[in-house]
Amino acid sequence: MSRTGASDPCVGQTLCQPVVATKMSGEMDKPLISRRMVDSDSSLAEAPSEAPKVGILGSGDFARSLATRLVGSGFSVVVGSRNPKRTVGLFPSAAQVTFQEDAIGSPEVIFVAVFREHYSSLCGLSDQLGGKILVDVSNPTEQEHLQHRESNAEYLASLFPTCTVVKAFNVVSAWTLQAGPRDGNRQVPICSDQPEAKRMVSDLAHAMGFTPVDMGSLASAREVEAMPLRLLPGWKVPTILALGLFIFFYVYNFVRDVLQPYVQEGKNKFYKLPLSVVNTTLPCVAYVLLSLVYLPGVLAATLQLWRGTKYRRFPDWLDHWLQHRKQIGLLSFFCASLHAAYSVCLPVRLSYRYDLVNLAIKQVLTNKSHLWVEENVWRMEIYLSLGVLALGTLSLLAVTSLPSIANSLSWREFSFVQSSLGFVALVLSTLHTLTYGWTRAFEESRYKFYLPPTFTLTLLVPCVVILAKSLFLLPCLSRRLAKIRRGWEKDSAVKFTLPMDHSRAQKTSHV
Repeated sequence: MSRTGASDPCVGQTLCQPVVATKMSGEMDKPLISRRMVDSDSSLAEAPSEAPKVGILGSGDFARSLATRLVGSGFSVVVGSRNPKRTVGLFPSAAQVTFQEDAIGSPEVIFVAVFREHYSSLCGLSDQLGGKILVDVSNPTEQEHLQHRESNAEYLASLFPTCTVVKAFNVVSAWTLQAGPRDGNRQVPICSDQPEAKRMVSDLAHAMGFTPVDMGSLASAREVEAMPLRLLPGWKVPTILALGLFIFFYVYNFVRDVLQPYVQEGKNKFYKLPLSVVNTTLPCVAYVLLSLVYLPGVLAATLQLWRGTKYRRFPDWLDHWLQHRKQIGLLSFFCASLHAAYSVCLPVRLSYRYDLVNLAIKQVLTNKSHLWVEENVWRMEIYLSLGVLALGTLSLLAVTSLPSIANSLSWREFSFVQSSLGFVALVLSTLHTLTYGWTRAFEESRYKFYLPPTFTLTLLVPCVVILAKSLFLLPCLSRRLAKIRRGWEKDSAVKFTLPMDHSRAQKTSHV
């Protein structure tokens, strides 16, 4: 549904005299953003001293948040409502709430905050709206977007041919308008057929603390209106990848840990399906996903070394893979966090308690007074310590992936965390896996149904990445790769000399 909120569908009635909003007692007349908050928020740019007047047609939730933001930014706001007496208490006291025909007289820029189906009800104001700039902030539903060939903004422009229609602010939520753009997305796509109208709305967006993005003519409005309808478009492929890996490893572990004992030994271990098998699967998925974050970088470097240039495009599949590394890394952290939570729950299970009691009884029956295997104790201590370190490093990578944190880091700091510490996390995860496996890969009893232990499968891709990264540290490869990334080409006749400290040049180069 649209964020604009339903408001004022009918204006075809006898118009009354203007009713100006007066301050009401109580808390409802207070703006959502206090003046003190506005003064302390540097993102709220100061509007011009003459305080230009801005109009809003509509009295829904989005119109209320928009009026609050405009007032907080220093603009004079007049709101046109079908029933101003009823809605005046919902708006800041500094905003003037009146009838629609009285709200559109003086403002040059008017926000249309009503649903598409109510646009036609505004046609009675077409003469008064002539020459005005109408800012359409509405969004269609998915069904409406597929049903209508023209965008909401284009439909509004067809109803009011004497007005200039600008599509803007439809990707901004009411919460972002209330709390400020630093708590949401700053970008505001803007499109219109009139450059001057786009400039005025862009200046208004700047004054409100947002960053306008020119999307071209009004024909782009359909694309702009489709933006809020997309549900995590960059997460589709990584999610399918993670789900596919989970299903594969879950079935693999089910065959080894549940089906094999039932078929060959007659033991019923189906109780392991909800927790134990899931907990064995999650680290496998997290580990492989983490290696897949750094594998495309290895492939890209290999291609550059092979081609001897950086000016040839990567294959489309590799280019898309590189663009999805952040999402793959966050899914890896998610699976690793679930593995840690599941592991904490293991001792709480009744099956664990029963196994512990049975082990104690068996120890008594066999007259073993002391059960202590030094090698296993050390292995478990190291295994747990490496797991905690790997999860901690992954947590740091996930935190720095947040836009609010990433924007506060310099390029070198961000690159160090995501690249260097990320590789450290991969190495720690590899050591964690190797410590878990220990000598199990060489024990015949571990190959159930002739299937190797699960951890041996997960080691394949990470070991390839670590080996390739280590090879790239060799001077013969690292210097050549540094030259290529600074513009050198294999078949070029231009001589190219690296700085003496080529490793630093490689780290600081943004080309």
